[in-house]
Amino acid sequence: MKASPVIQDRIEFAEDAVAHVVIWQLAQPLAGSAHRFKYRLAYVVSGECVLRFDNETGKGDHWHRGARELPYTFSGVPALVADFMAEIARWNDENGCL
Repeated sequence: MKASPVIQDRIEFAEDAVAHVVIWQLAQPLAGSAHRFKYRLAYVVSGECVLRFDNETGKGDHWHRGARELPYTFSGVPALVADFMAEIARWNDENGCL
């Protein structure tokens, strides 16, 4: 399946806190998704992935907060990135980071 990169970015929030944003546009949707994007957005703090939004094949759209996995309603790339950044801000606030 041919994929075209949409976003491939690394955002440093602090020396030990980094976000990875990787989004591709596909020729056809993955199994479990109704849209043509494959994505993986992760927030890693002190070497531990504390937040992740992804849509691995067969599982569809979802996100992780620590060990919890929650459903996610994909409504477009801008909304996905905004939701991810909002969760980073919330996590940082709740955990006294930054």
